[in-house]
Amino acid sequence: MTVKKTQQSLNTTLENTEQVLGGLENSLGDNEEASLLATPENSEANDRLPEGWVRATLADIAMWGSGGTPSRKNADYYGGEIPWVKTGDLGPRYVTAATEFITEEAVKNSSAKYFPKGSVALAMYGATIGKTSILGIDATTNQACAVGNPIENVTSTDYLYYFLKNEKDAFIAKGKGGAQPNISQALIKVHEISLPPLAEQTVIAQTLDTLLAQVDNIKTRLDAIPKILKTFRQSVLAAAVSGKLTEEWRGGNECETPEVSHDSKLPRLDADDLYSTTIDGWIWTRLGSVSKLINGDRGKNYPNKSEYVEKGIPFINTGHIDPNGTLSDERMNYISEEKYNSLGGGKVEPSDLVYCLRGATMGKTARVNYDIGAIASSLVIVRAGRSLNRDFTYYFLVGPESKKLIKNYDNGSAQPNLSAKSLASYPIQLPPIEEQSEIVRRVEELFAFADQIEQQVKNAQMRVNNLTQSILAKAFRGELTAQWRAENPDLITGDNSAEALLAKITEERDKLVIKKKPKTIQKKVANK
Repeated sequence: MTVKKTQQSLNTTLENTEQVLGGLENSLGDNEEASLLATPENSEANDRLPEGWVRATLADIAMWGSGGTPSRKNADYYGGEIPWVKTGDLGPRYVTAATEFITEEAVKNSSAKYFPKGSVALAMYGATIGKTSILGIDATTNQACAVGNPIENVTSTDYLYYFLKNEKDAFIAKGKGGAQPNISQALIKVHEISLPPLAEQTVIAQTLDTLLAQVDNIKTRLDAIPKILKTFRQSVLAAAVSGKLTEEWRGGNECETPEVSHDSKLPRLDADDLYSTTIDGWIWTRLGSVSKLINGDRGKNYPNKSEYVEKGIPFINTGHIDPNGTLSDERMNYISEEKYNSLGGGKVEPSDLVYCLRGATMGKTARVNYDIGAIASSLVIVRAGRSLNRDFTYYFLVGPESKKLIKNYDNGSAQPNLSAKSLASYPIQLPPIEEQSEIVRRVEELFAFADQIEQQVKNAQMRVNNLTQSILAKAFRGELTAQWRAENPDLITGDNSAEALLAKITEERDKLVIKKKPKTIQKKVANK
């Protein structure tokens, strides 16, 4: 896909996504108002329950338990057929496979317990507090998972799952402890819930299924855009150095072909060096023939960390290069003027580039805007000559063709590295200086477009996250089912009310028999 078509596609995708997102937000009303209604300070709003609802606790609607970890010292406890779920397995709506399995002997000799399919697991420890999943299989768990088995005819698996998902921030806020906060089963059991009638719970869960599926669809669209933008930027750079970006411009602008003297210290170009179609008015040369490459001082006066000062002259290394090709003032190291004057080379000027020659960051490039400075030994200065635009050189060096050239000129050792001479040998097809300026202008215009799209995506992603929480909050305040209640009064009153449900709970608890072991346990291996 061409740069122009990709640009149009990005615009269309974002516009369509924005339209769907805006429509969903409008259908749900003002999110800010919804957030206000949910605050603890607004006690009057919080005290009002929809008709047929009643206050309860999580202990009233589910049987709770947690598991344990069999001794790691006993190899016979592991590698069995029984799924053993840990908090790392939680997160997806359904856990249908475990990452680890234990044996029957492990269950008998530890606190690990069986929980039936349809139970809802909640993470209680550390950074995972509040992660929630439905057990899609009969399984055991470790002690970091609290598991609620919904009481039949009181609540459902889906309703309990969505409620716990909505309460994640509340559970995190209740986390106690130092470096690793946690919540307990006791805390979970007394956690309050506004309980709707059973029929309304079903409607709420179904409504959430529909709305959150729409939100997930929007999120999937948005999450795909950054990858497209990355490809778009690389396409722009490829088009810039191949002449495609200014193909029409050349038709209306006559420029003189650059005159370049070949550096006799560099190898002559042959047909194998030319990686793109030759363009009329452009000339193939080597980078070292149109620029000066300057190594840093690697002698006895090379600065060490003990000689860094708080304020002084920038001493640039690869760690100071930001992804956007600028140098970080915040991370910059500085040396004294005396140390700077002792260096025999590697001194930058404001119009220079610095290029990393070594290791995993090889190829990182930045534009220098300091009046004065020096480079570390891992970098080389690229100083453009009169026939070469500094910014055009930058876009050439960070583009896809230069990434390929790195592989061609890398010395192939265990620690990848280039020499200044290798970089000087890079083939480059040089446009007239006027066209280089036009290329730079167009690249920066297209990159500004990409930056704008990127920011719009981030803003939309924040709105999506807020929308998810708003939908859940509205659901558990009864706002999503207000019309349903008005149309179905018989399903929320009398024996069908939540109050009547609570009256049944005591009776249900007396009858409830907690299974120690499901009839069958099937081993399912988690997807890698």
